[in-house]
Amino acid sequence: MAPRPHGADGGQEPSGPPDGPGAADPPGSGDEEPARPGSGRPDGPGKAAKAKKVRSFWKELPILVIIALALALLIKTFLVQAFSIPSDSMQNTLQRGDRVLVDKLTPWFGSEPERGEVVVFHDPGGWLGETQTKSSGPIAEGIQKALSFIGLMPSAEEKDLIKRVIAVGGDTVSCKRGGKVVVNGKPLDEPYIFPGNTPCDEKPFGPIKVPDGRIWVMGDHRQDSLDSRYHQNLHDGTVSVDDVVGRAIVVAWPIDRWSTLSVPSTFDQLGLSAAAAVAPSAVGLAGAVPIVLWRRRRLIAKVREEAEARTGAEARSGA
Repeated sequence: MAPRPHGADGGQEPSGPPDGPGAADPPGSGDEEPARPGSGRPDGPGKAAKAKKVRSFWKELPILVIIALALALLIKTFLVQAFSIPSDSMQNTLQRGDRVLVDKLTPWFGSEPERGEVVVFHDPGGWLGETQTKSSGPIAEGIQKALSFIGLMPSAEEKDLIKRVIAVGGDTVSCKRGGKVVVNGKPLDEPYIFPGNTPCDEKPFGPIKVPDGRIWVMGDHRQDSLDSRYHQNLHDGTVSVDDVVGRAIVVAWPIDRWSTLSVPSTFDQLGLSAAAAVAPSAVGLAGAVPIVLWRRRRLIAKVREEAEARTGAEARSGA
């Protein structure tokens, strides 16, 4: 019997690759050549994806910049703004060139300045006088305007001042030569005053009653501060709370001068507020009312007794 072909009846198939069309080629058997360095062909799909990601980042960058500027503008308008100290009027608390961060949020909720706070406020009118602005060139001015617009630099056009609140609406404030500043009858212990300065010897004032909605402000460097004392020709030297930009809360620059601007403890003493100053008088008045009423009843009763006595005497003399 002739041998049958191997695999013809379902046995083992030949192990070689089929010769027909569509057969899978083994790796490297095609016409394509492997990529060579410097050939300009991509090494694989990862490189193309990476290039696509880079292009996406540059497309998104303008959007990110716009969002960052919008957030900075919102923060400057409603939350915090940076201000530069232009003078020595607040030494040694603040030095010329310091950058302070000013809280602009709390005034939006109706909060008003309190005694002892350091506040920034717009020039109420003539406090700064006619200041000469130095030109620093169009490029530098453009950069400053852009940074001040988003709150990273103070504006060269705005006229703002920074002082400490000494008295608020309803308070009575005064200072005599050789004495201390007195608020509602309470003398202030002011350790923040510049060393060697007096509370007010160069410009005594008062007593001045601060109207509601206004504040009395003074610089810590008393002999180098044209504050409320020197502008009493306008509203007795007081500043409207509407002109207050906000409270300075932190010295942010330079780094070695970083500190918070807290309220000194002298403004926490009992009886300092105008309401507390009036309280003893109110208590005295309340205690005096019953005494006055009692004396009045005594006098009325005495007048009645005298009138009855006269009536009885007249009746007896007529009889």
